[in-house]
Amino acid sequence: MDAPPPRSAADRAFARPRRRPVAAVVALAALAAVAAGVLFDLRTPAVAPADAPAAGFSATRAYEHVRVVAAETHPAGSPANDRVRAHLETTLRGLGLETSVQDTVAPEAGQLSGAAGGTTLARVRNVVARLPGTDPTGRVFLVAHYDSVQSGPGGNDDAAGTSAILEVARALTSGPRPRNDVVFVLTDAEEACLCGAAAFAAGHPLAADGGVVLNLEARGSTGPVIMFETSRRNAALVDAFGRAAPHPVGTSFAVEVYRLLPNDTDFTAFLAEGFVGLNSAYLDGGAIYHTPLDTPESMDRRSLQHHGDNALALAREFGRTDLGDLYAAHDATYFPVPGGLVRYPGWATWPLVLAALLAVGALGWAARRRGRTSLPRLAAGFALAVVPVVVAPLTAWLLWAGVRALRPGHAELLDPYRPGWYRLAVLALAAAVLFGWYASTRRLVGPAALAVGGLGWLVVFGAALAAVAPGGSYLTTLPALAGALGGLVALALRIDGPGPVVAVTAAAAVGVLVLLPTVVLLFPALGMGMGAVAALFAALLGLAALPVVDLLHPQAGGARGMAAARARRRGALPALVATLAAAVCAGVGLSVDRFDAAHPIPTHLMYALDAGSGQARWLSHETDPQPWTDGYVDGVEQVGDEFPGLGDTELRTGPAPRADLPAAQVRVLADTRTTVGRELRLRIVPQRQARLLTLHVDTTTAMVQNAVVAGRPVFFDRITGEQRWDFGIVFHAPPPEGVEVTLTLTPKTEKVDLRVMDASDGLAALPGFRPRPPDVGVVGSHSSEMLAVARTHSL
Repeated sequence: MDAPPPRSAADRAFARPRRRPVAAVVALAALAAVAAGVLFDLRTPAVAPADAPAAGFSATRAYEHVRVVAAETHPAGSPANDRVRAHLETTLRGLGLETSVQDTVAPEAGQLSGAAGGTTLARVRNVVARLPGTDPTGRVFLVAHYDSVQSGPGGNDDAAGTSAILEVARALTSGPRPRNDVVFVLTDAEEACLCGAAAFAAGHPLAADGGVVLNLEARGSTGPVIMFETSRRNAALVDAFGRAAPHPVGTSFAVEVYRLLPNDTDFTAFLAEGFVGLNSAYLDGGAIYHTPLDTPESMDRRSLQHHGDNALALAREFGRTDLGDLYAAHDATYFPVPGGLVRYPGWATWPLVLAALLAVGALGWAARRRGRTSLPRLAAGFALAVVPVVVAPLTAWLLWAGVRALRPGHAELLDPYRPGWYRLAVLALAAAVLFGWYASTRRLVGPAALAVGGLGWLVVFGAALAAVAPGGSYLTTLPALAGALGGLVALALRIDGPGPVVAVTAAAAVGVLVLLPTVVLLFPALGMGMGAVAALFAALLGLAALPVVDLLHPQAGGARGMAAARARRRGALPALVATLAAAVCAGVGLSVDRFDAAHPIPTHLMYALDAGSGQARWLSHETDPQPWTDGYVDGVEQVGDEFPGLGDTELRTGPAPRADLPAAQVRVLADTRTTVGRELRLRIVPQRQARLLTLHVDTTTAMVQNAVVAGRPVFFDRITGEQRWDFGIVFHAPPPEGVEVTLTLTPKTEKVDLRVMDASDGLAALPGFRPRPPDVGVVGSHSSEMLAVARTHSL
């Protein structure tokens, strides 16, 4: 039976230096230096001037293109988008590149159903240019989309990627030609449906043999460019990225998370067609995403420089590589460290988990053998170590719930306009939880038991991630392994000498190197609404550094009476300081992050007119309408029956004056009836500058068997259940002459009812519309400021 050692022995830590305050200061300074190195390495590079060498990338030169591309809002199909496309063609042809426009109709990537309840297509016009290689082994594709959302000019999304590619093209054409073909693909209708990328990847002759894709995106206005997505079996690609990119920021954990999310970019369309490649974006400053504030002036040009530096270096790297060598047998695990990118084969994930488990087990055994703890204390330490892992994310969630209660407008933002203080508050809260938990349990089970228990939970998380998201297992496996090895070294050295302090500090430094980049990058990637995830990893980092945290406390064991009380007060001091810091940061955040004319509160409003009945409505998706929106809506409805093109979700609604707006025309080009069916050939013609058209068939009048839209067969999933609208088409960027549709039907009644809707943008000219005050803005949504007109046609 395992008899616990004397209390003074059980309370011993891995390090008990004679000069404890000095050791604590030195250890914390060392970890702070490592953290500073990590943060410094995540910075964006300096902007190269306009007179930088011709062979290099200059954000100053690229920014001149940003100003043209994002001069105005330019969704697919708009005259403004035509002007942008003309600039792209002129620029690429001026570089001597083979340039063409792919003008076609394409479905959404992957034949996904559109958000409006129908099969989605678009007319797209992709700008494609080729730099021929000298002895090609394949093709390298640099991809960005040049269209914007209807609610903003897209200064970052994606004028950044488009302009970076133009500058990369200039740099590549200024020097020797690469070995492989380099193809510049500036896609259309990404914001609508990824249809431009789908058209190119599936149908363009240059895409027939696949290749390597470098997709450039932006979902904010600042911050480092993160390589957040790859094709599968990415080891060779990641090796090239780490070797060639001058600023390689990316983690295999980000790739795993993105694979689990329902998000898509143009890269999705290329993956569906078997391409390999890398997807990169900068993410911070997400408050302006898809809003009128996404202007050229909002762009941090250092982020543009980061995009361009990496894109140019990778284009050259893949341009000279035998592209047949890029197909690896496995994924890589990788993460940034100061000066480069650590990477190792994904197959090493489970062996490392096993090694960490054995090392932590050995540490527990050695600590008990050395009299630092006992089996009951080890069990208690493991059980108690889960507390900060649970409580830290909970406090972060409660913090943001409180902020949202005080500032409801944050509900419509990806991230606050000025999130820095809130992020610091979350980290301070995580520290307060960890310090408070440690101070209250340290005397109960001892520092050694808590340290081993914390490392045990790191191994548990490593194993869970290895099973669910293998590329993320390193986040806790490596700190656990380092912590256990550091603890074993500390146990082998004289306890009151400097050696144990050095050992546990070095082990904690591994945790900082591995976990801190993820904690920092999670905030802009997920937003404050999911700040609890960052708090979770901050707590795990704290568990990895518990032997250093212990140095902040008085030496354990031996104190009695008043001395013990003073020791407890000193032990509680870090938690109190962290709690105070969290309160101050949250208070400053609330003070500085107010809505004003430069940082308006986001609001959502649409207008929908039934041209048949003359009834008009204001619509909003705000669940808790802002005062300005509340002046238009007064109830909740599902409008999918009258406006199936808007989907069947509940919306806030209110009566609106009828505007004198024409509905789209439906012209019957042919009507063929047989004994078993009916074929209708129609042309749907918008009567305004429409951004999209929708057509739905009433299931009580006919069942659609086949459909052809603009000459393309349409594949669709039949809606089951009590749905009135069995079949729907959503067509983005319709040409002025309209869209031809052929329907093969099984009639149920003499007449077939079709519900046709077109949608344009801009509410300012509508009767009853009141301009927004300066501190009220437009939310970043694909339906913001939409003006929809629908009519039923009985044929």
